[in-house]
Amino acid sequence: MKTIKARAEAGVILKPGREKSVLNRHHWIFSGAIKSYPEDFANGEIYPIYSSGGKLLGYGYFNQKCSLAGRLVSFGRQDPLEAFRKNLEDALNLRHNLYRQAEAVRLVNGESDHLPGLIVDRYGPGLVIQVSTLGMEMLKPLVLELLQKLLKPGFIYEKSLIPSRKEEGLAEYEGLLAGNLEEPVLVEEQGIKFKIYLRESQKTGFFLDQREMRQLVRSLSAGFKVLDGFCYTGGFALSALAGGAGYVDLVDYSKKALETAAENLRLNGFSEKSFRLINKDMFDFLEKAGSLDYDLVILDPPAFAKKKADEKQACRAYKELNRLAMSAMKPGSFLLTFSCSYYVDSQMFQKIIFQAALEAWREVRILQRHRQAFDHPVSVFHPESDYLKGLLLFIS
Repeated sequence: MKTIKARAEAGVILKPGREKSVLNRHHWIFSGAIKSYPEDFANGEIYPIYSSGGKLLGYGYFNQKCSLAGRLVSFGRQDPLEAFRKNLEDALNLRHNLYRQAEAVRLVNGESDHLPGLIVDRYGPGLVIQVSTLGMEMLKPLVLELLQKLLKPGFIYEKSLIPSRKEEGLAEYEGLLAGNLEEPVLVEEQGIKFKIYLRESQKTGFFLDQREMRQLVRSLSAGFKVLDGFCYTGGFALSALAGGAGYVDLVDYSKKALETAAENLRLNGFSEKSFRLINKDMFDFLEKAGSLDYDLVILDPPAFAKKKADEKQACRAYKELNRLAMSAMKPGSFLLTFSCSYYVDSQMFQKIIFQAALEAWREVRILQRHRQAFDHPVSVFHPESDYLKGLLLFIS
C-alpha cells in the first residue's frame, strides 16, 4: 500500500466555469469537469484542486477509472489530512451528543460528515466500517488508527460488499480488521433487543436508518394486525408488537433472515401465537393473497435501482409492488411504504405511488413522510445523501 500523502504542488485543474460545485462545497467532481491531471498522477491519492485560473479550491482524492472521478476531503487551503481527522472527530462528537447510551448507531455517514466513501456504524462493543472508494481504501490505515485511538472498540469489522467498488477497481471485501468478534452481537434499541450476525447480514448489519420509522410503527400499532413485508430480521415486526399489535405476519425470501427474526421475537418474550414467519417472495405473496386482512402493511424492499440504468425497471417494480398491496388492502387500513433506491428520488417515488393508487382504483392519502434518523444527517451542500424515502398512507 502506498504511503498516505497529500501532494503539495502539482494538482488537478478544472475546466473554465466548472468550479461552481466545489465553491458550493459539494464533494463530487465528475471527469467531464477536469481539464488536466498532474504528470505523476496516481489513482487514489490526494491532490490539490485548482480552478482554470489557478485558484486553490481544496483537496481531494481521484480515480480516473470512474466517471465520478474526484471526491473532496477538504475545501480551500485546509490541510486535507488535518481536515480528515477533524471531520471524523466532529462526526463522533455529534453522535455522542445525540445518542449517549445507544448501542446501535451510525457514527460516520459519508459525504454528510465530510468523509466521502466511508461509513462507520457502532454495534455494541465494536464497529463495522464500509469503504466504497479507492481513495478511502488508501486512507483506511488512518481511519483504523483514529477509530482505535478515539473509541477503543472491542472489534472493527469491515463489510464492503457494494457494487460501487467494482467501478473503483476494488474487489468486494469482508473481514475482521481488529479485535475479537463474537457473534451474535447483542444490541438494544428503544427497549427492544436484537441479535445481529454481522458475517451473514445485509448492509453493515442492521437498518439503522429506519430507527425513527420503527418508533412510528410502535406508536401506531396498538391492537393492529400487521404485515411486515421484506421483514429482514424483524425490526418493524418487533416494534409493532412492542407497541401493542395483536398479531404480525413476517414475510421474507431469506430463510436466514426469518430465522434471526424468530430469535429476536423470542428474545423479547413474544409468544409464537403473536406472529407467523412466511418464507416467500413478497411479490408472489401479494399476488396470491387475494385480500389483505391487516390494519397496517409495511413494504421495505431492497434497492431496486442500484445503478442509473436500473431506474425504469425499478419504477415499474415499485409501482407493481404498491399496486398489488393497495388492491388487496381493506378500506381504512394503513400502508407504510419505502424506497431506498438513490436513483428514485422523493418526487419520483410519490409519482409512482400515485400511479399505483390510480391503477388499484383506491383513494389514498399521505399522512406522513419519512422521519430521518438523527445519525443519518444530510448535508445541505450534498443532497445526494438523502436516499431513503418513505410514505405513511391511509387507504380508503
